[in-house]
Amino acid sequence: MAVPLFDTATALAPLRGELHDALLRTADGGAFILGPEVGAFEQEFAGWLGARHAVGVANGTEAITIALRALGVGPGDEVVVPSFTFWASAEAIPPTGATPVFCDVDPETMCVTAETVKAALTPRTKAVIVVHLFGNVAPVAEIRRETGLPVLEDAAQAAGSTLTADGDPTHPIARPGALGDIATFSFYPSKNLGGFGDGGAITTNDDALAERVRTLRFHGSADKVDYVEIGYNSRLDELQAAVLRVQLPHLNAWAAHRAASHVRYHRAGIDELVQPPVAAPDATPAWHLYVVRSPRADELVAGLQERGIGARAYYRTPVHRQAPMAVFQPDGLADLPVTDELARTHLALPISATITEEQIAEVVGAVGDVLAG
Repeated sequence: MAVPLFDTATALAPLRGELHDALLRTADGGAFILGPEVGAFEQEFAGWLGARHAVGVANGTEAITIALRALGVGPGDEVVVPSFTFWASAEAIPPTGATPVFCDVDPETMCVTAETVKAALTPRTKAVIVVHLFGNVAPVAEIRRETGLPVLEDAAQAAGSTLTADGDPTHPIARPGALGDIATFSFYPSKNLGGFGDGGAITTNDDALAERVRTLRFHGSADKVDYVEIGYNSRLDELQAAVLRVQLPHLNAWAAHRAASHVRYHRAGIDELVQPPVAAPDATPAWHLYVVRSPRADELVAGLQERGIGARAYYRTPVHRQAPMAVFQPDGLADLPVTDELARTHLALPISATITEEQIAEVVGAVGDVLAG
């Protein structure tokens, strides 16, 4: 049985009629930029998240740049960011004029901690980017408390994840995206909440930050007449908002299935073969990627792909070791031993909002076969 790494089609199949109607409604309405669909999605997403504001932008990368600008980050500043993450988490910093400073992560959760962040602080640090990697939940409150710095949550992979009371997923108390000063999301099609193209959002509980984000996303203008600063042409379009509005009511169920799939992988015996992901304390991750660890990671990726099982490494070369980032490390590359070890040993196994127990058993069986061979 072939098992894809991602499967977005199965979850969307029952929604085809609604999606079709939403796209036609938007096309017939004739408003394609910052119209009623974007406005409605912003309200609905903020309400679902538990934030005061959600502002739609063109993609998750520009969301980070705009959010940093809204925080006042600029030339001469430094922003702490993990290196074990997608390139965009750090790539979005230099366009503000600031310098990325790389920190290590926790070996179990693969997210930053207060300790790893503090090790990278300097007098020039203006903000911290916390990545909720693979859907896990980083300790935002602790980092804010112990550093006293603004925290930007990169929640691109964590839509649907929750912090819970006493580990009870039926009693969520907060969601990534409403934990820090400001947060960013990507709606790339493979994400937990994905559009039919690029899209992103910035969320915050701060009225002033939200207003600046709205100004920055539209060329630095609040009224399309007067321009108060150099901004961006970065707007979520109406068609993507319409698609996201259809999917949003299903996100909780999809997230619950992703979380339950972690348990199913355990029952199928994945722990006996590789090191599975570890949820952060009090977190119920809606795993965007199911990333395991093995000293034979590359062998597993090749062997699983030969057997029709979707598997891949994502960050084999961490961000701080990518060539364009050398200019920001004039004294030599950052010493990040956990990041280097995770980069060498990780691989993603299939997970989706609809993956079945039979598919999970197939994946685990194939992992065992490759390791035995």
